[in-house]
Amino acid sequence: MPAGPRLLRLRPDDSVVVTLDGLGPGVAVPVPDSGGGPVVTREAVPPGHKIAAVPIADGAPIHKYGQVIGYATRAIQAGEHVHVHNVGFADTENSAVTTGTVPAPEPVQPETFQGIVRADGRVATRNYVGIITSVNCSATVAKLVAERVRMSGMLAAHPSVDGVVAITHQTGCGLASDGAGLELLKRTLSGYAKHPNFGGLVVVGLGCEVNQIAELELPTTTPIRSMTIQDAGGTAAAVRAGVEGVESLLAMMDIEREPVPASKLILGLECGGSDGHSGITANPALGVAADLLVAQGGTAVLGETPEIYGAEHLLAQRAVDDDVAARLLDRIAWWREYTAKHGGSLDNNPSPGNKEGGISTILEKSLGAVAKAGSTPLRDVRLFAEPVTAKGLVFMDTPGYDPVSVTGMVAGGANVVCFTTGRGSVYGCKPVPSLKLATNSEMYRRMSEDMDINCGVIADGELTVEQMGRQIFERILATASGEQTASEVLGFGDEEFAPWQLGAVM
Repeated sequence: MPAGPRLLRLRPDDSVVVTLDGLGPGVAVPVPDSGGGPVVTREAVPPGHKIAAVPIADGAPIHKYGQVIGYATRAIQAGEHVHVHNVGFADTENSAVTTGTVPAPEPVQPETFQGIVRADGRVATRNYVGIITSVNCSATVAKLVAERVRMSGMLAAHPSVDGVVAITHQTGCGLASDGAGLELLKRTLSGYAKHPNFGGLVVVGLGCEVNQIAELELPTTTPIRSMTIQDAGGTAAAVRAGVEGVESLLAMMDIEREPVPASKLILGLECGGSDGHSGITANPALGVAADLLVAQGGTAVLGETPEIYGAEHLLAQRAVDDDVAARLLDRIAWWREYTAKHGGSLDNNPSPGNKEGGISTILEKSLGAVAKAGSTPLRDVRLFAEPVTAKGLVFMDTPGYDPVSVTGMVAGGANVVCFTTGRGSVYGCKPVPSLKLATNSEMYRRMSEDMDINCGVIADGELTVEQMGRQIFERILATASGEQTASEVLGFGDEEFAPWQLGAVM
């Protein structure tokens, strides 16, 4: 980086530049790729925020990433801070795209990680006992079982077992017995039950709930102990039976890791607490890592449909065929209708923290978010929590709320998650390890115990996006091999199971 203010113009024709350090008023700012003289800042501009590189007329589109991120709500002078006070939003329209033009990555030398191979051939990155609950009424029993197992010391005799986790939630009854809400819950719980990171399961219900255990799709190759509190004789009896069930499962779960091709990895791509650095550092670097995994024959899963809105055309044109593109655009149409029905707007998505970090509209947020998806062809589109079966880049329809989004991807089979954040989101995801990628060095230093990788070094000029992407990919392999993430060390993951709830609560 040259001396003086550090500024980025992400495309030569962008009407804004991003300041990496923050600027005071009256600072002469040389505009990259302009060929002209400097502009002078007219007010203080925080790090990660935008400055007008050229005058922008009232109502004119504002360009960043070479794309429209909003419209000027008044005339903006060169050097002005460009943000929510002078940037407006307008709904996008689907444009025609040409599919099938993005080439598949070239074959590469195969790489491996130390994975856990189940008897049926499924590959795990962790080895947990899961306590799956059919209804909120059985949540306390599940948590008591997990707590008593941990306190008993019985896990010490099974060092290859990563622990016991209670998968609890707030629903399972009081909903229609034949509606979309119940079907979505059943699909999510069934996906977790079948996840290879669970080497044994205890399934606990109350007994009289709408979401009956017998209607879940439980795996046939995983050892399972199933019960209801009512049949067990009450809470205390159910807790005792649950502890005994875990103990019997542990005897079957001792297993050694072995070399496994990287093609067995399904990587969940998530961003939360985004800022103005997200689309410049961590997200594109994660996109490079996703490309490296896809080149290995692995799978990367992008979600958060409300956070690709406005950038969906960039993904659709990467679709392998018109059917995949149409299914992606259908999900955008569903979300337009869904938010309108509830009196909302997709532009309500950027949170106060997003805006404080420099993101002005959902269009800007989405353009930075899709960078996580790299550059390979889009192979498939899945509904929330549907099994991910295609190799390569897959899109899953999930909300933008981080715990719900990742819950869907894990239910679909993701066995590693990479989570980028600029504001400092804290998150973990049992039974799947979640790597936290900081977008800027200031936040990384402030929250270093929560973060795994500092992608802010890209903005600091220490590494390129490609070099950082390679480091992320190597860290993914190490994590899949058993290396603990910061969120695992801190104990995150017991409260982050969050199924998407649809339909009336009755």
